[in-house]
Amino acid sequence: MPHKNLIWINGVFDVLHMGHIKLLQRARQMGLPVVVGIDTDERVKAMKGASRPINSLQDRRGVLQAIKYVDEVREFSTDDELKKHLQELSPRYMLIGEEYRDKVIIGKEFIKEVIYMKKYGGLSSSNIINGTHTS
Repeated sequence: MPHKNLIWINGVFDVLHMGHIKLLQRARQMGLPVVVGIDTDERVKAMKGASRPINSLQDRRGVLQAIKYVDEVREFSTDDELKKHLQELSPRYMLIGEEYRDKVIIGKEFIKEVIYMKKYGGLSSSNIINGTHTS
């Protein structure tokens, strides 16, 4: 199956920070369309607890769609839905945080190349929300 010339990034994107912007900007610099997958509110609650997400799916989607580096936003609520998007799109690249280097990457079999990115300034939405981020 030929891979399409696009970049896939997925995540919660709950409290957007400069690390997110740098990741999306880096993807755009690769010169290909950028598709962002976001977890539904129910999936975020299951992964991160009842107090999350801070921002609703509708708001998170709206913010991402307003960013000039993003071409399309898709939502998913299960691993199977994520795999279905990846199988359909068959992206050339996936950009993902380096903390996932030794972890299972859902749908990796549908991606030509996974590119691991360092966190910008150690930022994470969870650390910001929990007040544990130090700059």
